[in-house]
Amino acid sequence: MWIRTLEMAECLDVLNTQRLAHLACARDGRPYVVPIHYCYADKALYSFSMPGKKIEIMRANAYVSLVVDARSKDRGWRSVVVDGRYEELPERIGYKRQRDHAWSLLSKHANWWEPGALKPGLPASANDAAHVFYRVLIDEISGRMADE
Repeated sequence: MWIRTLEMAECLDVLNTQRLAHLACARDGRPYVVPIHYCYADKALYSFSMPGKKIEIMRANAYVSLVVDARSKDRGWRSVVVDGRYEELPERIGYKRQRDHAWSLLSKHANWWEPGALKPGLPASANDAAHVFYRVLIDEISGRMADE
C-alpha cells in the first residue's frame, strides 16, 4: 500500500461525489464531531440541521473542520479535510437567495434531510423548531489517498 497527497482537482472530485462528512466543531476547548449530509458548490459545503448542540457550538465558534472519505472496493481510500467557517442562512431578508440555493442543491439527493432533520428518540414533526440551513465557507482543502 502507498499513500500520496491528492491534487486539488482530486480533492474537489471527492467533495463533489460524496454526500456524507464528519463535521468537527469545538466550544470551550471541547471537540464535538457529528455526521452530516452536504453538497459542494461555490467554494462552500451546504448543509441543514435542526437546532441543537452542533448549531449552538457553531454559533459560538464559527471555525469548523470536516472530513469526507471515499472508499474503494479493495483496501484503498481517499480522504479530504476541509477547514472553514460556519455561516447560517437564516429565513430573513438578505439570505433568501443563498437559502434557496442551499435547498435546491441538497434536495437533488435522496434522503438529503437525514441526519439533520432527525433527533434520537423523537418522531419527526412539522411543528418542530425551524430548520437551519447553513454553509461552510472553505478556507483550506487538503487530501490523501491510499492505494495498493
